[in-house]
Amino acid sequence: MNTKILTIDQGTTSSRAVIFSENMEVLDQSQQEYPLIYPADGWVEIDPNVLLNSVIDTLSAFKDEHIENVAITNQRETTLVWDKQTGSPIYNAIVWQDRRTSDYCESIKTKEVQSLVQKKTGLILDPYFSATKIKWILDNVEGAREKAVNGDLCFGTVDTFLMYKLSNGKIFKTDYTNASRTMLFNIHTLSWDQDLLKLFDIPESLLPEPVACDSKFGKIEFANNPEINAVLGDQHAALFGQNCLNRGQMKSTYGTGCFLMVNTGLKPIYSQDGLLTTLAFHWQNNCHYALEGSIYSAGTIVQWLRDGLMLFKESKDCENFLDENFFTNNLIFVPAFNGLGTPFWNSEIRGSFHGITRDTTKINLVTAALASVSYQTNEIVSCLSNIGIEVDELKIDGGMTVNKWFRRHLATTLNKNIMTPDNPESTALGVAIMSLINASIVDNEIFKSLNFSMTTPTKSLVGDVQNDNNKWRSYIEREIKSIS
Repeated sequence: MNTKILTIDQGTTSSRAVIFSENMEVLDQSQQEYPLIYPADGWVEIDPNVLLNSVIDTLSAFKDEHIENVAITNQRETTLVWDKQTGSPIYNAIVWQDRRTSDYCESIKTKEVQSLVQKKTGLILDPYFSATKIKWILDNVEGAREKAVNGDLCFGTVDTFLMYKLSNGKIFKTDYTNASRTMLFNIHTLSWDQDLLKLFDIPESLLPEPVACDSKFGKIEFANNPEINAVLGDQHAALFGQNCLNRGQMKSTYGTGCFLMVNTGLKPIYSQDGLLTTLAFHWQNNCHYALEGSIYSAGTIVQWLRDGLMLFKESKDCENFLDENFFTNNLIFVPAFNGLGTPFWNSEIRGSFHGITRDTTKINLVTAALASVSYQTNEIVSCLSNIGIEVDELKIDGGMTVNKWFRRHLATTLNKNIMTPDNPESTALGVAIMSLINASIVDNEIFKSLNFSMTTPTKSLVGDVQNDNNKWRSYIEREIKSIS
């Protein structure tokens, strides 16, 4: 009997279940999209039951399979709190993109607090992470704080929530990568930090047990009750799946948002340019660290052009409305539906087109919008260069990378070669590989079978694209300055 690994890939706008063979072949998969909820400006939520049911529905296609192990990868930072007795969430999931705690972050942003947060977690004080989302729920849901103090509530990022629900409450754990994105986890001691819990007024009883990524987490009540033996936050899974196991190796994932991550080895490296220090993965008893640049809007932009502006019917049709020579007609798109991430970290700025004239076309709109994703990536590459990490080539993955125009524009913007794996979904594949290795079904040689294709810069257009990038950068700086 061939070994089958079930991977649960829970993303910001959809859930997938994928069955992998021991040869990393996709034997079958099921996917279900669901809507995000926008209750107010800068607020982003998901109905927890809708999220859970999307996972259960995708799993149902495989209920008769004999599955050896389960691997989970998930959107990070998204925050859920539920009642320990009933298992019912007490509020919607607050999504990583949500900015409702911006004012609170500003109110406590002293040099001492910022230093404390960065030193212990590698992160910056920002609404992006889970800690202030938890605090908001405890402070704004009636009776929540009292229940939390009494030990009657559970907090989890999506991995924890799914494991808890799929095991009928038997598993209350998280892995180190997801824990490292909460702003409550000390990345040096690999434990919840008492100073941070006190700072954000969060009872420790709320929190799951943090364990290594390749731990045996427990069994789920599905099919033949397989055991979860690998859990990674989505960006960490993509780093692993792109074979970035050594210091200096990096990847950039283009999903709902975009995240460029570089493995910095067994010691954390800190940046003063807005890059985040985080765990890459904890695997085979070693803790690997990473630097990460975060972009809030990538695939979200394509979805908005499709569903909000209705410029095309399907995402793949986007390529029909992109200028072959990257010409934007001096149009600038600010990709800030929920503020900007690295290196700006500004919660107040909002999305806009700048420079619309009577001769602006649909092609200009779509071209400028997708160009902004490349320009944001270039910001992160510049931050890495400032601390001596040079990008020779960049491995990319995620849904947007099937767009040939985007790959060519990104390569031209960076003036670097872009490497795309044959399977662009490195997130699900990465955690499946960890599961296979952890189960001793394969060894590290499996990475040698990964194949990549190369996209080279269009040299004749490098200068034009760099000029456009400079205009974009200047406008972003003016916009931020005008609202500060």
